[in-house]
Amino acid sequence: MMNIAIWMLAGAALGWVGFSYMRFNEERGLMVSAIIGAIGGVLGGEIIAPMFTAGTVVAAGFNSSSLIYASVVAAVFLAVGNVVYNKWGV
Repeated sequence: MMNIAIWMLAGAALGWVGFSYMRFNEERGLMVSAIIGAIGGVLGGEIIAPMFTAGTVVAAGFNSSSLIYASVVAAVFLAVGNVVYNKWGV
């Protein structure tokens, strides 16, 4: 359970960075950016990381590679959310 909290925190932190410094999701606000980042972090840590780290000794749970995957997926979610909002206003 702690790994999910860490992935959410990492994703929310990336959402804050994307909002504050990169001006992602400016129109929707900081909370939306943090939520999008947290969702991306959890999906990256729970779904994507085990697919790419299946051959390692610690495939499930928290490790540094799963945190990197969670951060990358959160950043991709934020970028896609920004593009979708700018293009269609959804």
